[in-house]
Amino acid sequence: MKEEKAIVIETMREWVKSSPYLIVLDYTGMKVSEFSELRGRLRKVGAAVKVVKNTLFKRALGEASWPAMDKDLAGQTAVVSGGQDAPAAAKVIKTFKAEFTRPAVRAGVMDGKILGVSEITMLADLPSAEVLRAKLLGAIAAPASTLVRLLAEPGSRLARVVRTKAEAAPAA
Repeated sequence: MKEEKAIVIETMREWVKSSPYLIVLDYTGMKVSEFSELRGRLRKVGAAVKVVKNTLFKRALGEASWPAMDKDLAGQTAVVSGGQDAPAAAKVIKTFKAEFTRPAVRAGVMDGKILGVSEITMLADLPSAEVLRAKLLGAIAAPASTLVRLLAEPGSRLARVVRTKAEAAPAA
């Protein structure tokens, strides 16, 4: 039995170390179909949800050098982890909870800091990574396009003056 627990802890530790964030959920009262629906929605944004045994998960967090979350690991616990887009996973959880009233968010960890429920809600309200990239690209491109317009303006102004003079000249 000890060997099995050690394998489970090692698997969880590697899983925790491979993710830049964790969101701890209380899934008490969720139906299997609801949990499967949540799992599918999270998969679409590159995240996964796993049910964990609290004592083993506490040990895995300790071995992975993550902050202790002892007070948040009680009862029926599921943990969401994934790739780089934590706001997308938080958004999925928020919309899912609005539809089904469960699961409850307990806490999270990101960049080595424990996040509270309000911070995870703020994370869910952030725009998606694609929208942020588009805004950044627009901010970077704006000065260049303004410069191009400024450089082209004297030539455009001269062309308008010549055209106006040509249209105003008497026909010969």
